Amino acid sequence: MDVDPADPRKRDRDQLVLSKGHSGPALYATLASKGFFPVDWLHTLNVGGTRLPSHCDRNRTPGIDMTTGSLGQGLSAACGIALGNRLNGIASRVFAIIGDGESDEGQNWEAAMFAAHNRLENLIAFTDCNKLQIDGSTEEIMNLGNLGAKWEAFGWFVQEVDGHDFAAMDAAVGRVKEGKGRPSMIILHTVKAKGFSLAEGQVASHNMAFSYEDAKKAIAVLEG
Repeated sequence: MDVDPADPRKRDRDQLVLSKGHSGPALYATLASKGFFPVDWLHTLNVGGTRLPSHCDRNRTPGIDMTTGSLGQGLSAACGIALGNRLNGIASRVFAIIGDGESDEGQNWEAAMFAAHNRLENLIAFTDCNKLQIDGSTEEIMNLGNLGAKWEAFGWFVQEVDGHDFAAMDAAVGRVKEGKGRPSMIILHTVKAKGFSLAEGQVASHNMAFSYEDAKKAIAVLEG
């Protein structure tokens, strides 16, 4: 993304809407590593008065482009940003990350129609397709069927990749130009909490407490 930690509100920056706002801690870690704020802030996550609340808040955290957390709304916001930038002559990209459980929300499909109708080729969305949501598997709660075919039917340029393969994701972003005149959806096939044995592939990992010692073990596995 074309962003500047020294100028987080740069007018012509690329923007990111993390619609699944409960994944904020992962975004915070990325922003800290990019220099948007001191790494020490990460230790204040969810502490009273923190600038890093559990869900992303653009008024509190440098580098957050949209306050999110009410699932189903983020993609609509990303569509509005993308269209607004085009109307203002800003040649930047807007990225959005939604969840597969979140895709139960009808507002996402209204946004899908809006983006295709307005040919928002500056919009690149990702679906974190981990097959789990807060109450169970996506198949049990609301079976999404062939998600890629759905997005194609709504007029989007669709790719499906391994969401744990950074090179594959980067290559997919590079290919969005092939979908000229269409918004892009990149479906990321993932395993929830992959690499953290206490939580991997479990419904309960949607929101769970664990000790700092467990966290250090998980980090060691990921770094190894």
